Amino acid sequence: MPRPALGYCRIVLAIAKGHGLGNDYLVVRGADLPDGTLTPEAAVRLCDRHRGVGADGVLVHEPSARADVGVRIFNPDGSEAEKSGNGLRVFAAWLWTNGLAPRPAFTVETLGGMVTCECRVVGGRVEAITIEMGAACFAAEAIPMCGVTGDAVGVPLELRGGERLVVTALTVGNPHCVVFEDAPSEVRCRLLGPEIERHAAFPRRTNVQLAQVVDARRIDVQVWERGAGYTLASGTSSCAVAAAAVRTGRVAPGAIDVRMPGGTLVVHVRDDWSIRLEGPAVLVFEGRLAPAFADEVLRASPGSSSRASRDGRPGS
Repeated sequence: MPRPALGYCRIVLAIAKGHGLGNDYLVVRGADLPDGTLTPEAAVRLCDRHRGVGADGVLVHEPSARADVGVRIFNPDGSEAEKSGNGLRVFAAWLWTNGLAPRPAFTVETLGGMVTCECRVVGGRVEAITIEMGAACFAAEAIPMCGVTGDAVGVPLELRGGERLVVTALTVGNPHCVVFEDAPSEVRCRLLGPEIERHAAFPRRTNVQLAQVVDARRIDVQVWERGAGYTLASGTSSCAVAAAAVRTGRVAPGAIDVRMPGGTLVVHVRDDWSIRLEGPAVLVFEGRLAPAFADEVLRASPGSSSRASRDGRPGS
């Protein structure tokens, strides 16, 4: 490779990786990026598990005029998510570990609204993170879901092959479609997930959950994330499933264990539909991108490699 021209300054980008129950995210500082922003194309390259670092998304640390800190959340297809429960826990653990959180409890501004994170720190180490995720809303126009008037609770959804589902859709800052059924499987989630995500009823696409209520306090879930595909766990999906189970009378308000292939999160659904999410986050590594790779990915001209750059639709 030829040497850089005189006066050329290579990009040095610090990067971290963490996961919440196997749902993994990269974390970078916006101030370290060219022009202070991450392009959809760069997010796609960074998340590539064979030719990049590999992740279910990228979290970009940004300043905020409304909260203690801000974050932008990119999916592996380059689209941008309004909110991510697992991503926020990874972000909170990263902030605390790097001395960027003003106190154990702090506010974070996302595209999906303001949230409050609280790190449970024992011996200087973050053991778990609690997040006040905001309130669930079932109004079709807020999700949005087309063809439904009022709340999207227990409404029919017809698929291309003629299968007719009964779904409950809602938003917890991002859109979700919950299907309650017996013994949801990964195979069925991978089959139904892509079609429901891009169903005409959801103009901004949607996250998809297949859920089974095991007992009064436990729900088993398979998750298909908008912009990411099948994932081991999802924080906002856990919140959506718990709220939908309460709304449809399957469980009572309170603490609910939501079990996914990656592990269990505890979701507290209150009578006013506000939601608190509790769970772990693990930082895996911190390092730097190889300069040549950083130059190639971050200086690249915007192209058409990501779906987000083509249709402008958001991700999970």
